[in-house]
Amino acid sequence: MTGLCVHLVSEHASPLATVGGADAGGQNVHVAALATGLARLGCKVTVFTRADDPDTPIRVPFGPGVVVEHVVAGPRAPIAKDELWPHMREMAHHLRVRWRVDPPDVVHAHFWMSGWAASRALAGVLDAPPLAQTFHALGVVKRRHQGAADTSPPARNGIERQLLREVDLVVATCSDEVAELLALGAADSRVRVVPCGVDTSAFRPDGPHAPPRRGGHRVVAVSRLVARKGIDDVIAALPRLPGTELLVAGGPPRTELTQDPEATRLRALADELAVGDRVRLLGSVTRADVPALLRSADVVACVPWYEPFGIVPLEAMACGVPVVGSAVGGLLDTVADRRTGLLVPPHDPEAVAVAIRRLLDNPSLRVRMGQEAVARVRQEFTWSLVARSTLDAYLALVAEDRRHTDADSRAVPA
Repeated sequence: MTGLCVHLVSEHASPLATVGGADAGGQNVHVAALATGLARLGCKVTVFTRADDPDTPIRVPFGPGVVVEHVVAGPRAPIAKDELWPHMREMAHHLRVRWRVDPPDVVHAHFWMSGWAASRALAGVLDAPPLAQTFHALGVVKRRHQGAADTSPPARNGIERQLLREVDLVVATCSDEVAELLALGAADSRVRVVPCGVDTSAFRPDGPHAPPRRGGHRVVAVSRLVARKGIDDVIAALPRLPGTELLVAGGPPRTELTQDPEATRLRALADELAVGDRVRLLGSVTRADVPALLRSADVVACVPWYEPFGIVPLEAMACGVPVVGSAVGGLLDTVADRRTGLLVPPHDPEAVAVAIRRLLDNPSLRVRMGQEAVARVRQEFTWSLVARSTLDAYLALVAEDRRHTDADSRAVPA
């Protein structure tokens, strides 16, 4: 038990949000699970996130030892993530005032805008707590893959480089990200890899399977409905996979899918390829229902163009289901190729089809991979391990900060 006071800053990704919306995904899950895990280790945790609903209380208990505090920065209404930048000065001001009154032992910012707000709030503050940063995604990587379709504010890349000079520690989520950070100028000594994790009490092989099968094989994808997630590549693989249905969970509620541009595009592609009757867009699915959905699959497909980490492949592995994933980002660390799944190049529907076909045609291979996947997750990727590793990083930061403070206090003026 540490008694450490930890403040997590996550400007757009609230642990209270329903996962699967346009800007609600892995970061929400990560922040929620990390906060809970740190509290179980004895930390007192506050998560600061932007207020996007006029009826939500400013402080909301999230669990034992965890409170979510809503910061009024801009209108108390939903705003797209890439349109939040003009409101970050308000967030920084709130944090500065808050930390003057009640400073934590350590601050951990999640995403670049949170990092900027936290860094500005702490700038010039005597005895400021150490600041850790997790980017969750890097602007240079997004621009590389999306080009002109990238809607990030123009300031993003410069601010990410600036944060690499200012923060005390960067907590990266995979080895691929470390290479990107070093290329941007990060000091190797100030980068530490702590992966994302899985709640193995919820994501496990035993339990219900839903929804019921209609017959044949089933592939499941759980993802936000954005082009970079590569769902269209899985749909394009279906003509080579007769008798196989694809269930896609994510996006707006099912009743609103007809208004979603990406859902419309995916449906049109499925119809064009004559597989529309085998593609089911489920819309948003509650976290409680995701394990049963994953367990219902023969294969879980996760083939994004790029991926800072990717929690869904781990969740599938924890349920004993092999993964066909892109050989990018965090999937290179988590999916053990040919042991817990198969890795394929991004943007390659034919490779996706070949990999899925190989698994569908070999039930014993699926079972063996599923068993090894469960063991791998439980040994390396539980949230309790993630929280412990993160807390170790915090404690090292706090100890280093105290050493510097003691050294300064002993210094004799010239």
